[in-house]
Amino acid sequence: MKITIQLEEAGLFLLGIFMFSQLSFDWWWFLVLILAPDISMIGYAFGNKIGAVSYNLFHHRGIAVLVYLLGIITANHGLQLIGIILLAHASLDRMLGYGLKYDKGFKYTHLGEIGKKQ
Repeated sequence: MKITIQLEEAGLFLLGIFMFSQLSFDWWWFLVLILAPDISMIGYAFGNKIGAVSYNLFHHRGIAVLVYLLGIITANHGLQLIGIILLAHASLDRMLGYGLKYDKGFKYTHLGEIGKKQ
């Protein structure tokens, strides 16, 4: 099952790259911004619960899609870019085994415990 999930996430990451290619931004923007959602890990400085909420807010694909659609509706390329980056980043993270977080701690995710042999 792990391989199936990784392939699905790779496909969504490639979709994010394709979606980015439809915008008029230079490619260096994608490279610079792809890791930006990880700034949300700062929430862990205030405890596991706040850390999990802030991390999940920036790594939830539903939120990414909503931001992107809001950008489409308002013809705002900046919002579209943010939605695409959030989607691509979340997919890249999940492909690498980093899922949405539980408030027990950073290593406890909906994909299993990080670092534990599955």
